[in-house]
Amino acid sequence: MSWVCYLLRCADDTLYCGITNDMEKRLAAHNAGEGAKYTRGRLPVSVVYRENCADKSAALKRELKIKRLPRCRKDALLQR
Repeated sequence: MSWVCYLLRCADDTLYCGITNDMEKRLAAHNAGEGAKYTRGRLPVSVVYRENCADKSAALKRELKIKRLPRCRKDALLQR
């Protein structure tokens, strides 16, 4: 099972960070209003960044690091 840490761009131009082991299914859930509470009122969302992680633990750690970054550093991730 491959884990991914991802960033979504919401319709209001905010960014949401999460993890999953099935990106297509998770994106569909977000856009159906069944994903995170944060994204429900900010639809539609699109994937703007994804990073493969070794396992769920590594994905959770990376998610926490990304969530702690200021917006300018998150935007810099998108430029890579």
